[in-house]
Amino acid sequence: MITFIRTISRQRPAWGLLAASVFIFELCGLFFQYVMGLQPCVMCVYERLAFIGILVAALLALVSPQRSWLRWSALLLWAYSAFRGLQLSLKHVDYQLNPSPFNTCSFFAEFPGWLPLDKWIPWLFNPTGDCSERQWSFLGWEMPQWLVLIFACYLAVSVVIMLGNLAKGRCCQ
Repeated sequence: MITFIRTISRQRPAWGLLAASVFIFELCGLFFQYVMGLQPCVMCVYERLAFIGILVAALLALVSPQRSWLRWSALLLWAYSAFRGLQLSLKHVDYQLNPSPFNTCSFFAEFPGWLPLDKWIPWLFNPTGDCSERQWSFLGWEMPQWLVLIFACYLAVSVVIMLGNLAKGRCCQ
């Protein structure tokens, strides 16, 4: 099993599958925003950015997954982005399940001055909604709850692949 994990992380199709899955989730977000008319809040914008971090990691590894420094850079970026996405979506769930005037998100995205994504790409990063508003659900779960599951899965898979790449021994030469 460890040999399989090590082998697959060195092949482009696995990284392409990761990139395709994240790209599909980004397209879903744009569909919800522009076709269904759901307004993204600040947390949605930050979660969108976490997905883009995973996409960048996948594209980075697609360059040459056989090179360990490039593969490890991509793995670390993937794990970090998934972890931050999980943190953000858990906070977003808290905003929705425990709404109060003291538990709210900002109305404006707080990007660094040197990277004002909400000004440069407003159609993707400009928040217009309220974090505590429940706009969509599927099978009884709100969108942030689904994002918790999605980011947790991305994080778990990245950790398994990292552990597989770290394993030493006779089985994994």
